[in-house]
Formats: sequence, structure tokens, C-alpha cells
Amino acid sequence: MPPVATPTAPAGPVPAEGDPAPPPPAVAGVEAAIPAIGTRLAKAMGRHHDPRAAIEARMMDRIADRPDLRAAIFRLVDVRPACRDYPDIAEHLAALLDEVAGRPPEGPVRSGDLPGGELPVPLGLARSLARRHGSRTLVGVAGAAGVRAMAGRFIAGEDAADALPAVRRLWKDGIATSVDLLGEATVSEAEADAYRDRCIEVLRTLSAGSARFPARPLLEHDQHGELPRVNLSVKVSALTPHLRAGAPGRGAASAAPRLREILRVARDLHAHVHVDMESLDHREAVRDLTLSLLAEPEFAAGPSAGIVHQAYLTDAAAELEVLLGWARRTPRAQPLSIRLVKGAYWDHEVVEAQQAGWTVPVFTDRRACDREYERLTDTLLDHADLVRPLIASHNLRSVAHAIAAQRARGLEPDAVEYQVLRGLGDPLAAALAAEGLRVRTYCPIGDLVAGMAYLVRRLLENTANDSFLRAHASGTALDRLLEAP
Repeated sequence: MPPVATPTAPAGPVPAEGDPAPPPPAVAGVEAAIPAIGTRLAKAMGRHHDPRAAIEARMMDRIADRPDLRAAIFRLVDVRPACRDYPDIAEHLAALLDEVAGRPPEGPVRSGDLPGGELPVPLGLARSLARRHGSRTLVGVAGAAGVRAMAGRFIAGEDAADALPAVRRLWKDGIATSVDLLGEATVSEAEADAYRDRCIEVLRTLSAGSARFPARPLLEHDQHGELPRVNLSVKVSALTPHLRAGAPGRGAASAAPRLREILRVARDLHAHVHVDMESLDHREAVRDLTLSLLAEPEFAAGPSAGIVHQAYLTDAAAELEVLLGWARRTPRAQPLSIRLVKGAYWDHEVVEAQQAGWTVPVFTDRRACDREYERLTDTLLDHADLVRPLIASHNLRSVAHAIAAQRARGLEPDAVEYQVLRGLGDPLAAALAAEGLRVRTYCPIGDLVAGMAYLVRRLLENTANDSFLRAHASGTALDRLLEAP
């Protein structure tokens, strides 16, 4: 149905420099529907409460206001793979907590000593016990178990076979998955070849395993046709050691044969390949490589494929038009899927721009980013006949807005896919599935060493001062969480 204008909201603060223009008139009824949708999702999220995650969330909330303590915990996570044994873990933990407490150990520790400094009691006790020779192994075992538990919350398994039970459980619960191989940029051709081979192995293992999954019509069909059961996310930076901002052509030429081979295997196995975006340095190279390969005649009939779009970049609206323009010019049997995210490299983009004296390319105000995300959501939904919109967010307001906008446009439940990260969005995924919507969980796989950078990013996201997840966990009123940004 044609959009109907609604009255604009009262004027707010003057937009910060770089803030996008005011939004166009909204589809009728969207804003009015958001509170009811958000409240229903929030109640459903409460019914899918994970006690282990709740305990971890309380601990994270305790350290969220303590940058020094937060840094110590993240440094322990980072150093864990290099520790020789459990006593070594305990020694590292004690040293990191000594720095936080600001009071290095002085002389032998007596049995009656109490934890000192300003540490929370559990960490203060761990610090005290870690200095005692007889209890170091115990503290190290507990520390290693804590890191492993955090990793297990976010990482589905070490490889595809290890992750398959988790993927199967989610599917049975009405939740699809996208599997991502952990690891940062490669530094050699051999590493790039190994990443390609791992991607192909994941496609084959999951394709064989998913053949025995029960039928889930909502997860397997949309208005464009059939949807693959297997979904793999890949990083171009892992497919070549030559991806550089100053020479994008060289990196793309190096990565192209490997990505092409992955696409061929995915096509033959009827799987989906989704190309991730990383830092702004690589955006054009990644975008142009992905779109050029998908436009090749051999891929006109498949596979199903997509790309990530980052809303936190100030030119996100113009970049989305580039993707939509390509989709108009390049008819394929499988429409391009566009995963709309806010972005995970904010710190990198800000620091790099400041060091180089450039204009910061990302929104520095969270509300500005949230507003842009909603505008881009509207644009994607307006083009649901051309592309497959994938809405990836844990922000209840952003998700409720997307659902309200989807329904106001008369789009069917299967016309839009909602995506969350494993470990951060599990209750939301269950709530969305209960709402009768298609939902997919992004499931990283890999060993602990490869997953360190990812794990620290997720922990930072959990504890960021302006994080929706932190606000929700700390009991912020629901009406505030759902108010327009």
C-alpha cells in the first residue's frame, strides 16, 4: 500500500555535525505500534531467561563503570591462550588485579588477610588466593573455566562438526544460523588458502548435517523462493594477505579466486554465502569484489549470497543506494541479501581518523546512529521486492521499529529476516521466533586463540556505557528504551 504521512515529531536538539538530514514522512502507524511490539518482545525475552548469562551480566554490570577493572578482565581473556599452566593463569590474574587495586603485594600474605583495594569481593578473594602457593592451581582452574565459559557463550564450537549440535538445537527451536570462522586478517597465501579450505569444509559438513533437520517452512522460504538451510559468513581480509587501502585492486585480485571457489561450492550445495564488512579502509574493495563476482554469468542462478551494510558510517545512505542500484542492474535468480548492522569497528574508525587528521567517518552520537539505522531499515523494506532485507540488531527499539515498519507496509512475516549474535541476542532471538518472524543467529566457530579478538569485542559491546544491552540489564524503564532516538 502507498505510504501515508504522519505528523512529524516535535523539534529536538540541533543535530551534531555530520548528523543526517531529518527523515522523510514515515509510513502511517509505525511509531504508534512500536511500544506494543517492544513490550511484547521484552516480556517474551524475560521468559527465555538464561541463569548463567544473568550471573555473567550482573558481573559485567559491576565492572562497567570501572574502566581499570574492565581492562584487567579483558587482558586476562587476551593472555589466557599464552599461559603455560593453571598457576601461570593465577599469577597473571593476581598481577592484573594488583594494578587495579593500586597496591602491589608487600611481603608474605598471612592466612587471615582480607582482600584489599577497591575490588569486588569475588575478585578480591581471587587476588588474595592467587598469591598463595597452595591455592594458585585452584584459582587458575577457576580463571580458565571462567574464560572458557565466556567463550562458550559466544562461540558455537571449534569447528563445524563441533558446532553442529548447537546449530541443530537452534533450528529445532525455529532459529536459523549463519556460521562464521573466527580469525583476523591473514598474513600469507598459505593462511588464505587454509581459510578458503575451512570455509569449504564448513559448507560440506553443515550441508550433510542439515539434511536431517526437520522442516521449518518459515526458515526455508520467502517471497523470492527457497532459502538455504546452510549459511556461511566470510571475510575477504582472510582470503588474501594483500588487502590494503592503498592498493585495493591487488587485494581483490588475490582474494577473487578463493571467494569464487567458495561461491561455486555453495552453489552446488545449495548454501548461502554472506560477505562481511570490516573497517572502512576495505569497504570499496570488499563491495566491488563481491558484486563483480556475483554478476558473473556462472553465478546468475546461484548461490544465494549477500553483503553487510554498516549504518554507523555517515555516508551509509549513499552506500546503500550503490547496492540497490547494482541489484536493479543485475538480475539474479537469488536476490542480493543485505544485512543491516550498526557496525563493530567504531573505535578503530575514530582513532584512525583522528591520527590522520581526517573527518571522523562514523556517527559519534549513538542516537544519530540509531536514527540512521531506522532510516536505512525503511529504505530496505521499501525495496523488499528487489533485495532480501536482513535486520541485525539487539536494540529493542530498532527491532520493534523494523517489525512495525514491515507490518505497516503489508509485508509478509517471511519478507524480512531478523538477526542477532550468539550469546548477546539469545533471548531476543527466541522472542522473535515466538512472534512468528524469521530469525537467524550469527554463530562464530573456532578455537579460543582465533576467537580472542572477537570475544573481547563482544565483551566491550556488553559493557559499553551507551549499550542497549547494558541499559536493559540494569533495569532501565522499558518506555525509555523504546522512545524515538
